[in-house]
Amino acid sequence: MNAPSAGKRKTAVVVMGVAGCGKSTVGQILSRRLGWPFAEADDFHNAANVAKMASGTPLSDEDRRPWLESIRAWIDATAGDSVVTCSALRRSYRDILRGAQANVRFLHLSGTEEGIGARMAARADHFMPTSLLESQLATLEPLAADEDGVVIEVTGTPDEIATSAIKSLGLLEAETRESTFEQDQTSRPGA
Repeated sequence: MNAPSAGKRKTAVVVMGVAGCGKSTVGQILSRRLGWPFAEADDFHNAANVAKMASGTPLSDEDRRPWLESIRAWIDATAGDSVVTCSALRRSYRDILRGAQANVRFLHLSGTEEGIGARMAARADHFMPTSLLESQLATLEPLAADEDGVVIEVTGTPDEIATSAIKSLGLLEAETRESTFEQDQTSRPGA
């Protein structure tokens, strides 16, 4: 079901933004509603990167490169369309991801420093301290006009954000795709 049609390049939606903006939650909802596999970018970090961030030290470009390449490799290895989270703060980082053998589209979850800071402070069991939010916001380069993606404000519920993202990206939920396929099959001559 998830494999791209002949001649159609698979799509990878990268849910991007600073720490605490809701990438994991929204990404999982998108994955479920689209029927696409999901990967959490944090799982691709090596132990040294996690320790560095947990200590409050921002990652360098050199630290991030192997991590970004691992995410790109996952996109390539996935048989069909997919959803993956990744901060993707700089255009150069997004360029690495765009090197995947897929139509890579970005969903930038955006919010205020105060709002995201409050979300970060409320979450438990995450290695990223709130102290790194300022550094992430300073590093963030918004999507440029020539980058395939949309910006969604994180002011609604995660389900509302996912609905807005699906509409803005022009995607079809799994149920809609199956319904459309069934209608196509029954409307064909000789069916």
